[in-house]
Amino acid sequence: MEDITPLTNLQQSEATGSEDRQLPRPDVRSSPENILVNVQSDDSYGTGSNESLEKSTYNPSLHRTLEHPTSNFDTLVHLLKGNIGTGILAMPDAFKNAGLYVGLFGTLLMGAICTHCMHMLVKCSHELCRRLQQPSLSFSEVAFCSFETGPSGLRRYSHVARRMITTFLFITQMGFCCVYFVFVAFNIKEVVDHYFPHNYISVKVYLTLILLPMIPLNLVRNLKYLTPVSLAAAVLTILGLAFSFFYILQDLPATNTVKPVATWAQLPLYFGTAIYAFEGIGVILPLENNMKRPEDFGGSTGVLNTGMTIVACLYTTVGFFGYLKYGENVKGSITLNLPPDQFISQMVRIAMAVAIFLSYTLQFYVPVNIVEPFVRNQCEEQRTKELASTALRVTLVVFTFLLAVCIPNLGPIISLVGAVSSSALALIAPPIIEIITFYPIGLGKYNWVLWKDIAILLFGLCGFFFGTYASLDQILNPGIN
Repeated sequence: MEDITPLTNLQQSEATGSEDRQLPRPDVRSSPENILVNVQSDDSYGTGSNESLEKSTYNPSLHRTLEHPTSNFDTLVHLLKGNIGTGILAMPDAFKNAGLYVGLFGTLLMGAICTHCMHMLVKCSHELCRRLQQPSLSFSEVAFCSFETGPSGLRRYSHVARRMITTFLFITQMGFCCVYFVFVAFNIKEVVDHYFPHNYISVKVYLTLILLPMIPLNLVRNLKYLTPVSLAAAVLTILGLAFSFFYILQDLPATNTVKPVATWAQLPLYFGTAIYAFEGIGVILPLENNMKRPEDFGGSTGVLNTGMTIVACLYTTVGFFGYLKYGENVKGSITLNLPPDQFISQMVRIAMAVAIFLSYTLQFYVPVNIVEPFVRNQCEEQRTKELASTALRVTLVVFTFLLAVCIPNLGPIISLVGAVSSSALALIAPPIIEIITFYPIGLGKYNWVLWKDIAILLFGLCGFFFGTYASLDQILNPGIN
């Protein structure tokens, strides 16, 4: 996943029967940038609580005020948009690093674990909201509150926990932006090289040409003006995926033509790519907080399980049939394997390149939203603040461009982003938060919750370290398969 929902237009909710300020509840449906993540500053958390209410009976959803709450269907659509992005096109490459059957069952298992971690985060959010009598919390605030109300020895680390979550969100989004640069450049290069085979142009030239329009596009600060851009990107993505399926499912070879199990050395690369694709945990709390009927979000047939089942099935299908179709020749994006001699396949490459190019601005909004308040606070005059904001945006765009130039290899960079930041947010943070949140009130019979969370944590840590090592090794030694 890599598309996450920014919920930045926050409104102050009115306290009932108290002068204390409560955390605002963001509106997802009315936000044009509804595929980014809500990132709030360290000062956004309100510590006041209404002592007149019993904590055990406090229902956070009854104290949320929102002008346009989302329906179950709206939330499902946002959930799908928040989890389906460039990662789905990289799943055949992930299967190559796992083997056909290990990839098949591993992807389904990865989806189940990631979905369970999302449920854990929502459960912890509800418990902390009741404990502190707050209507809603963001991801970073859940981390802060879990430490703040947990064992006394850990409370000193509450601010560190919040900053760690914010930092990994920043790293994740910058990584997405870097992947987008590389993706667009490679797909355009494939098309140009086909029609002009004698005029070889380096991928770095394409990256530079992409940078030129990317800078002014990301100087647009009001994302409402980019709503048509977002809609166009969504339409192009759907068309591109549909035509990609059309080519993948034609003339499939027998399953014995590809390896069923890959080597142990390749499995960390599979983990990084798969967790990159599934990392949509940052969108979960904003979506649940915004629902008209938040009680329908969880449960065995709730919105979360329904959406993630669809996502897991799509990823598994694309990965399985994409690897079966192209075998060891599969590339970092399945669009690069489409037949070059057909006009429609070339149009698919162009459509996906344009869609990802237009989506860059929405992904870029998150790191800007994290850093921009700090930069503006260093300036006194309004004109200076505006100039500083502009300089920051240009600097961050150029920074992702330079990263793409240094690592112009789509497969390893996707795996690296997934192993470093996505695993930290999706697999490492949730079990830690759950252990600390429920430590004061118990972790189940025989501490089964503790042992379950430790198992998930160890799985995430192994993926983090081995995936990062394998990805860096492939980036530094590109000849290694």
